Amino acid sequence: MAFKCIIVDDEPPATRILENYIGKVNFLEKVGVFNDSLKALEFLNTQSVDVIFLDIQMPQLTGLQLSRIISKNIKVIFTTAYPDFALEGFELNAVDYLLKPISFERFYQAVSKLNSEPKIEISNQSNLPDFLFVKTDGKNKFQKVFLRDILYIESLQNYVCIHTEKQQIITHSSLKNVIESLPENEFIQIYKSYVVSLKHIESTDNFSVFINGKELPIGNLPIGATFKDAFFDKIEENKI
Repeated sequence: MAFKCIIVDDEPPATRILENYIGKVNFLEKVGVFNDSLKALEFLNTQSVDVIFLDIQMPQLTGLQLSRIISKNIKVIFTTAYPDFALEGFELNAVDYLLKPISFERFYQAVSKLNSEPKIEISNQSNLPDFLFVKTDGKNKFQKVFLRDILYIESLQNYVCIHTEKQQIITHSSLKNVIESLPENEFIQIYKSYVVSLKHIESTDNFSVFINGKELPIGNLPIGATFKDAFFDKIEENKI
């Protein structure tokens, strides 16, 4: 399986070189390019990414600052023209530190380290709980939600809404955080704002998913172009 990666760099020549290098490596998949750290952070709050190629000298939010904010599960490879930041970069547990101009040989040496690092597989653990405790309004107020009851989950800016057949539960969280708590074999993201339960899908067409047991205000849930291939690959696994 390829590592999903993004490039965060405000210098177009540098991003073009990295895009070219990524395209040559079969275990890397580019899913985004950003010239602004804040836009990259917004993307990371909703999308699953394995690796970030991160420039250090960036406007508004530096690469070092961004690396402290993002999930610890995301591997960071710093790319910069300034060697002075190398020590601080490694103190932040970066996979590697690439000094511009970056040769392909040096790039490949860095990304090869990704395959040698241990990966934590959560979705395949049979002892995962079949429920979540969802934070609601008020101090220490949580509601238990069984995974089997979840139809789909909707992102509402800084909140998510968990839709079940009987109720809707809204909690302050990002969709990305919720996805990390769900088993991959039971749920899949189909759009930037929607994650659906595979067991509750009634039918699909090329653009939409229809959920069983609930009359949706919009009639169906859209399938985004970014998620389309992965979604139908999952459907293919269970077809007859």
